[in-house]
Amino acid sequence: MFENGVTNIFFDLDHTLWDFEKNSALTFQKILAQNSVEVVLEDFLGVYAPINLEYWKLYRENRVTKTELRFQRLRRTFDTIGATVQDDLIHILAHEYIEHLSTFTHLVPNAVEVLEYLSPKYRLHIITNGFQEVQEKKLIGSNIHHYFDQIINSEMAGVKKPHPYIFELALTKANVDPKNTIMVGDSLEADILGAKNMGMQVLHYNSNGEPDHDHCITINNLIEIKSIL
Repeated sequence: MFENGVTNIFFDLDHTLWDFEKNSALTFQKILAQNSVEVVLEDFLGVYAPINLEYWKLYRENRVTKTELRFQRLRRTFDTIGATVQDDLIHILAHEYIEHLSTFTHLVPNAVEVLEYLSPKYRLHIITNGFQEVQEKKLIGSNIHHYFDQIINSEMAGVKKPHPYIFELALTKANVDPKNTIMVGDSLEADILGAKNMGMQVLHYNSNGEPDHDHCITINNLIEIKSIL
């Protein structure tokens, strides 16, 4: 269980509060239809999801750029499902995906209830590897922006989770000692181990079905936070 003295809770955004998979699926449904790309959406998404996670890992490790991430995850997906889509159209789709993604506002189950429960008791913040241009829109569009004091993103920090500096920056901006914090996130590598290495307490919301581990408490539904904190 957590040590006493917790005053601040940091959340990841995508896959932790904001329902990335659902909103992403709705975005692709829209832009593929608008651009007359004839694929079976379920087949496309089934291939895209793991490729996207793979490219985000490469992006965290600075092995691909933001532009390469946005293009190559689509190029790889179309190639894998055997769909003939020209590079020019992929660039258009990559742009429209970012343009429309933040217009969808579905949150993970019980996100608002948990934020309502926590906000009178703790200061709440965001640490996200997402792109600054879309993360603010996601928070505002889904009507949860007002719950958070500090919103730290990887473009602002110049590094991505699990790099220590993004957590150091967040702790400095929140003016809090790491032992008085909890980081809640879906990625064992980026959120949990990254924050734990900085001396923060951690809570793994395992929305991606990652393997069991003994690094910290793991939950499968955000509502479980109410029985922990």
